[in-house]
Order: sequence, then structure tokens, then C-alpha cells
Amino acid sequence: MADLIVVQPGPQAMIQDLGRVGWQRFGIAAAGAVDPPALRAANLLAGNPPGTAAIEFTLAGGEYEAEGATVRLAVAGGDFQVTVDGDRVPPWTGFDLAPGRRLRIGAARDALRGYLAAGGGFTLPPRLGSLSTHVRSGLGGLDGGVLRAGDRLPLAAGAAPAGPPMTLDPQGLPPRREILRVVLGPQDDHFTAAGIETFLTGTYAVTTDADRMGYRLGGPEIEHAGDFNIISDGIAAGSVQVPGTRQPIVLLADRQPTGGYPKIATIITPDLPSLAQARPGDTVRFQAVDPAEAVAIRRDWEAMLARMGEWLAPAGLGRELDSERLLGINLVGGVVDGLA
Repeated sequence: MADLIVVQPGPQAMIQDLGRVGWQRFGIAAAGAVDPPALRAANLLAGNPPGTAAIEFTLAGGEYEAEGATVRLAVAGGDFQVTVDGDRVPPWTGFDLAPGRRLRIGAARDALRGYLAAGGGFTLPPRLGSLSTHVRSGLGGLDGGVLRAGDRLPLAAGAAPAGPPMTLDPQGLPPRREILRVVLGPQDDHFTAAGIETFLTGTYAVTTDADRMGYRLGGPEIEHAGDFNIISDGIAAGSVQVPGTRQPIVLLADRQPTGGYPKIATIITPDLPSLAQARPGDTVRFQAVDPAEAVAIRRDWEAMLARMGEWLAPAGLGRELDSERLLGINLVGGVVDGLA
């Protein structure tokens, strides 16, 4: 038996994978990582399949210890200050944590949320096919809530994988955007032409009323064409509701299944992680794309995520990559396993 001990959790630290897909029609929130590419990156560095559950944290990651075995760990999402017994771990790099040593994860200046992945993942019981935590319903994760000091997370593998730790060039990740691309609708006819023009030309700031469920934005008022109430219908990740305040609300991973405010647009999936990493006070703008363009962008984004492993290199050996060198140190097989 081996465990990862939570000495001091970071704010809103909880277990997340790629979400509880297919249950929203029954009134169950999808949850899941709000920055899926960062979750994939952490898992790749830890030697895991991309959707393995990891610890998602906000602002800072907290402190952890291993018990029973050495574990391969990785932190991704931004340039977080990661140390093991005070020694700095380079960003975007896997590392081994031996029993008795302490991991500390501080803040990052370039990101809001991070992910701590453990080699082999955690042996927690899935709920409706997922380990993702949805705090409002008490579903998933560890007892359905955020992590607390003293929690023990059972490790599946119980040991560090073979081979040296790897480092990931963040150039292999999709870039973050201030201009978020949207597809107008499904209720854009509930807004005046001037309201849609305001939405697409205005600058909106992330307010302090922002969490995994959604972000309230502040900026120019968006004019409705009539009533701002509709018969409730389904809410997709990235839906932009505009209630009677005329200020937009963007729904994220922990969104409710339905809503009764008109949705002026939906942010395309590849751009949602950029918003999820935005802090209160950061600004965003919106750019309309048609559905065909959105599909093409999504395909390119998925292809980039699938190629993320090409940006791996052995830690400490530089980031220059070529097949001959990787084959020479027998690491290609591990990379392929991490992408399986």
C-alpha cells in the first residue's frame, strides 16, 4: 500500500479527470478539469494516460508527502513554484517523491489553476464513470469534497515508473488567448443588433464572482430585444448567458444542466482553458466564428494535444528532440504508453 498524504491542501484542491460525460440529461453536472490540456500535460509527465484523475488546485497547490513507496509526480498548468524539501523542481518537469520528503507547490504568475498528477493515478472509486469531484452535489473525488489536511490518496501504481523523469516544452501546448472565439446562438435572436455588436466589440473583465461553475464578467451592457427570461434549456460548456443585469456569465465545468436566461453565444472548446486560467481583473474579448470554422479549429486543437508527447525530453538533458536520440536512450516506448 502506498499513499499520497495531503499535508496542507491548496485552495479548492480536489480530484478531477476529464469529467462525467453523458449524465447531464439526468440533471448531473459533468464537472472535470477546467483546463483539460494542462491535465493532459501533467499526466504525460507522470507517465499516465491523458484522462487520469489528478489534483486540481487554484492559486497554489499546497504540501504533500508520499508514504509506502516513491511516486512519480508532475505539476502542470503554469510556472508554479515547486520544491521538494526546499530544492526547486523546474517547471513542466516530472520528478520522484520518496517517502519522508515533502513536496510544496506555491503560486504561479502565469496561471490560476494547476494539476498535480501521480504516476499510476489514484485508486479511488469512480462515480458514474468518473473520479471528478462536484462539490455542490457531493459527488466523486474523495468523499465528494475538496481535499483536507490529513487526507490520504491511495496510489494505484505505488512506485515511480521506470526511466528518468521527463520535461515538457510548453510550446507543445495550445497558446492562451485574450480574444475568445464564439459561435453566436442559440438565442442570439433575443438580443438587438446593437447588443450583439456590443458583445463582439466590448472588453469584459473577470469579476471576483468566478469559480468552476462559471465566470461573471463585467463590461458594456448587452441589450436584450425583449424579455430576458426563456423556457429553461440545456447548458453547454462555454455557454454565454446574459441575465437581466445585461452582463455576461460564462458557464464552465461545474455548470448546471439547464438555465433560463438567453444565451448569446458559446465559447468554442479550444478557447475555454484560456478563460479558466484568467484571474479576476483580467480582460477578454469575443470574436465570432461560424460553426464550420469552429469545427476546423477543434480538429486542429485535438491534433495538437495528440502530438504533445513530441515535446517531451529527458529532464536535465535539454529539449532538443530527435528520434535517434530518444531511441538511443529507450524512452520512446514510455512516451507511447503515456499517450495510450
